[in-house]
Amino acid sequence: MPELGKVLVALGLLIAVVGLVLWTGFGRGWLGQLPGDIRLSRGNAHFFFPLTTCLALSAVASLLLWWFRK
Repeated sequence: MPELGKVLVALGLLIAVVGLVLWTGFGRGWLGQLPGDIRLSRGNAHFFFPLTTCLALSAVASLLLWWFRK
């Protein structure tokens, strides 16, 4: 059980840090506007999928989780 406690504390801190970063507005200019993000507009219909942004955030999260496991 102590292992689960450490993981929950680490996830809580990670969520708090991400929330604080987003709250301050960091990344507002480039987050979601990376090359490779899909943006389609036709008339009144709009579709947006931040593919590259998702991949970058996934890589960062994977590195952080790998680092915490060591």
